[in-house]
Amino acid sequence: MPMDNKEKFEALDRVIDELKHEQGALMPIMQRAQEIFGYLPEEVQSHIAKGLDIPLSDVYGVATFYAQFKLKPIGKYNIGICLGTACYVKGAQLVLNRLEEVLGVKAGETTPDGLFTLNATRCLGACGLAPVMMVNDDVYGRLTPDQVPGIIAKYRLAEKA
Repeated sequence: MPMDNKEKFEALDRVIDELKHEQGALMPIMQRAQEIFGYLPEEVQSHIAKGLDIPLSDVYGVATFYAQFKLKPIGKYNIGICLGTACYVKGAQLVLNRLEEVLGVKAGETTPDGLFTLNATRCLGACGLAPVMMVNDDVYGRLTPDQVPGIIAKYRLAEKA
C-alpha cells in the first residue's frame, strides 16, 4: 500500500535525523527524499532545508545542478532517447520526433496520464546499436521512427493487463 503524504514526510524526518550530523549529508538526504517522493518538489526541498538548518537555495542549487534529481514527477516509464553523435547521425532526431508525436509531449515532459516521461540524453553507452533508446531498463537499438508506436503500445498494453 503506497504511503500518504504525512507518512512520506515522517519517513523523510527519520532520514534527516539519521544523517544530519554526518559530513556531506545533503546529497544522501536528497537522494533518499527522491526515493520516498519520486521527485523533489519545493515543499520537500524546503522541509530538507529546515531539517538541516540551511538555506533553501542550497538545496535548490544541488537539485538543479545534478541531473539525478527531478523537480517534477516522472512517469512510470522513463524513456531516454540518445542524441549523442553516433545516434544523431543514424537518425535519433527522427525517432525523438516520432516519440513526441506518439506520446503528445516534448522532451523533458511527462504524459498527462503519468505513464511516460520523455528525455533526450547524450549517451547511453550503446553506440554500436545507434540509434538507441531506453525505457526504464529495456534497451531498444537500431531504431526507426516506424518502430515507436509498437514499442509504446507494448507498455500501454502492460498497464491494462
